[in-house]
Amino acid sequence: MSEPSTAGGIVYLVGAGPGGPELMTLKGAQCLKEAEVVVYDYLADKKLLEMAPPQAEIIYVGKKGGDHTMGQEDINCLLVEQGQKGRRVVRLKGGDPFIFGRGGEEALALREAGVTFEIVPGVSSAYAAPAFAGIPVTQRRLTTEVAFVTGHEDPTKPESMIKWDKLATGVGTLVFLMGMKNLPRIVEQLTAHGRAPETPVALIRWGCTPRQETLTGTLADIVEKAGEAGFKAPAITVVGEVVGLREKLKWFEDRPLFGKRVVVTRSRGQASALVDELARAGAAPLEFPTIKVVPPGDGYEALDGAIDRLRSASPPPYDWIVFTSANGVEHFFRRLDEAGDVRDLKGVRLGAIGPATAAALAERGLKVDFVPGEYRAEAVVAGLLKLGIAGAKVLIPRALEAREVLPEELAAAGAEVEVVPAYETVTDESGAGELNQMLKASEIDIITFTSSSTVRNFASLLDGLSLTEMPDTITVACIGPVTAATARELGLRVDVVAGEYTIPGLVRALIDSAARV
Repeated sequence: MSEPSTAGGIVYLVGAGPGGPELMTLKGAQCLKEAEVVVYDYLADKKLLEMAPPQAEIIYVGKKGGDHTMGQEDINCLLVEQGQKGRRVVRLKGGDPFIFGRGGEEALALREAGVTFEIVPGVSSAYAAPAFAGIPVTQRRLTTEVAFVTGHEDPTKPESMIKWDKLATGVGTLVFLMGMKNLPRIVEQLTAHGRAPETPVALIRWGCTPRQETLTGTLADIVEKAGEAGFKAPAITVVGEVVGLREKLKWFEDRPLFGKRVVVTRSRGQASALVDELARAGAAPLEFPTIKVVPPGDGYEALDGAIDRLRSASPPPYDWIVFTSANGVEHFFRRLDEAGDVRDLKGVRLGAIGPATAAALAERGLKVDFVPGEYRAEAVVAGLLKLGIAGAKVLIPRALEAREVLPEELAAAGAEVEVVPAYETVTDESGAGELNQMLKASEIDIITFTSSSTVRNFASLLDGLSLTEMPDTITVACIGPVTAATARELGLRVDVVAGEYTIPGLVRALIDSAARV
């Protein structure tokens, strides 16, 4: 046996957990952030790969039941090869690497080759999937024993290593992993060795994800039920009295938007808030940004000029700066920070179109003087009129192309208004192909729009499908009346309009809509 390598190479055998990235351990996430190579399986959530550095080499090795892109021996050789090159390698494995994950085989291959390795345990679907289905694998009054059993033994072994006579009646809860194909044999062996036919059974498919499906029955009827339902892998099988607790303890599948596939059309940099809110409600967010935020096409000359005047003039050249989006805040202060700092805004009052924009200012330690009760330009004008905007000098840093309601009505009220472009939104075509495929395959339940530009750009990305032909099975949701009006002008049916024009308001409107169905 070789000694561990001292050349700097190391292989981390990391458990990716059973579902979304939120079930990855902190240690696993840190390994990914520092990885030079990531070797991943079919069951590892693809969003985990986004944690790796952009320059990291990403290698897919399959390991899907019955369809292996790369055999286990080849995977072992790959890990050894990359480790011997002195690279930091993350071997990302669904669940836990040492619970039917063949991590032990990979670790032995690395040790024999003298490559340094570390094991990073993960949350296993063996107990996490039942928990997400409302099934505790142990319960004091029902059972204090649990056994994890492979449902798919090594086919090259001369005989089964599963001691059915001991398992059938000797352990309260049995959890079989990768056993859908062999479900009839599992049931046959358990009942043949004394397990009662009326014993409760649960099949849990795609556990811990918004695609989770749970089917319950007994040893007497579960095979027939699975056949009728077309229940397929990847799934685990739970056998025992604890399955009976599901009706009282199920929670994951009861969330209001559970399983709904929701398209998020916001720019990638701003999508996280909506994605997080949707996920908390049980949805499966699909990020397909239709816009991306870039510097204004004509450059920052006008914005920089306004900032220079702010820094050099005394008294300040503006009485108010009114921000109409968090993007405007970000780009304004990015340019301000290059030339000065927030002290240059002394004596200037700040307005924000809504709470998200106000929060972006608050993150910079700035107190907002005005936020309207209704988050649209017309409400900003009405509120500023009450504050005596007439005769005031107002700076509006905003998108290159935007509605003219705010500057025009402020000017009509007697304000001296200067509009400067702080950024520009352009069409993001990066996900257009996949988005169109999912639309044509009826794999989308809800589409959300958070601005007029997201609607217009969405329309431009459609391939062979017009907005007027949007299937009735898809719910179209808009963040507010302005966005909804744009959608309707383009011929798109609008089903949901948020009463409060914010991300939380949009999600609440979707939840209310789902409850009425």
